[in-house]
Amino acid sequence: MGKFVNNVDEFFRFCADNDVKFVDLRFTDIKGAWHHLTYLLSALDKDMLSNGLPFDGSSIEAWQPINKSDMILKPDIETAFLDPFTADPTIIVFCDVFDIYKGELYEKCPRSIAKKALKYLEESGIGDVAFFGPENEFFIFDDVQIKDEINESFYRVDSEEGEWNDPSRNDDFGNIGHRPRTKGGYFPVAPTDSMVDLRAEMMQVLEEVGLEVVLGHHEVAQAQGEIGVKFGTLVEAADNVQKYKYVVRMVAHLNGKTATFMPKPLFGDNGNGMHVHQSIWKDGKNLFYKEGEYGNLSETARHYMGGVLKHAQAVAAFTNATTNSYKRLIPGFEAPSILTYSSQNRSASIRIPYGAGEKATRIETRFPDSSACPYLAFTALLLAGIDGIKNKYEPVGPMDIDLFELSLDEIREKGIQQMPHTLREAVEAMIKDNDFLKPVMSDAFIDAYKTYKFETQIWPDESRPTAFEFKTTYSC
Repeated sequence: MGKFVNNVDEFFRFCADNDVKFVDLRFTDIKGAWHHLTYLLSALDKDMLSNGLPFDGSSIEAWQPINKSDMILKPDIETAFLDPFTADPTIIVFCDVFDIYKGELYEKCPRSIAKKALKYLEESGIGDVAFFGPENEFFIFDDVQIKDEINESFYRVDSEEGEWNDPSRNDDFGNIGHRPRTKGGYFPVAPTDSMVDLRAEMMQVLEEVGLEVVLGHHEVAQAQGEIGVKFGTLVEAADNVQKYKYVVRMVAHLNGKTATFMPKPLFGDNGNGMHVHQSIWKDGKNLFYKEGEYGNLSETARHYMGGVLKHAQAVAAFTNATTNSYKRLIPGFEAPSILTYSSQNRSASIRIPYGAGEKATRIETRFPDSSACPYLAFTALLLAGIDGIKNKYEPVGPMDIDLFELSLDEIREKGIQQMPHTLREAVEAMIKDNDFLKPVMSDAFIDAYKTYKFETQIWPDESRPTAFEFKTTYSC
């Protein structure tokens, strides 16, 4: 991630040079949502930024009780960047949360947890840096309507690219006719791709806020897109996801559209994934590389994959963090759920991308999605991989066949495990299998995360009838 400042003195000089009026302090909650407090720059000084600023931790879901609500935001000054969307010059700063009662980084702050994961990696002696490269897909819709009541519920999304609009007429222009069709969006030119200029604007704004953008393109589904950005260290990559989501949503919003990273907003078309590329390095050397081996992967990389695959059902509680996530992980929509690995094969849960030489060698987990909190998702993957390296777990595979063609019986016969089919299964797997997380995640955090997912996702989802259930059950 490109840096604009390196210390507090540079921060104030940068603010003066850019006529900054406001300082926006941002932190991430347990589900991955960004929160912020905005200070007048004139109200802040060097000591306040160095020592941290108070806020109410009891007002954030699954955090502090009201009788111990005082928390401290610790600005990470090197993350500062100008907000490209505010009317008045505003600088945004990522923050960690500090627990005044224990005198340490807060055990439920996802960014603080990610920092502890990097420290654990270094202390383990395995490596000194972990690189992560997420690929976040998104949908751009023209309209979204939602209703969730005791006797009625519905959603409706719309896009000019949706083939459901074939018989419709736009009052201003008539029907455009050019549409990518279901699973047809990879990747025709304009006018079938209606989002060329919108993605270009997003790419330019992402560069403005410090991300190194590589490419942008239409994705497989109708109204779906992706912008590729350069990888970073675990915390940098997670910070970049937060910036990426903010920019994509805001650019869409300011253009009269709405962006979502929801895993499966369209029935019968591809969903949004967050493929995550990973490698561990030490002393400037890629520990995942060994020329001549399968996929040029070293034993360390193989054992890392073994750990991820062994713990994948528990890891899914963090990488596939919503009930909607599991509507994406079904056969036929390029969302791998079979827990094996393969070189260049996109039907495997872990893929070894084609790359020439040491620098490009890495693994790619293909099951995560963008509903995950990136700090927690990357941490869970890293901890599972470290556990695999320590215990020399061998992954199932490699399997170079098209795994999407296998029947359930064939999968069972081959003894291959699958991803959970629901968020309940994932969280229950995490409850049973969490020792690999404990070097970094506390029991209190794991318990809070479990409770939060049951109370806000699993139970509310399981208790609601759906339109499909009325269609299949009403006349029984």
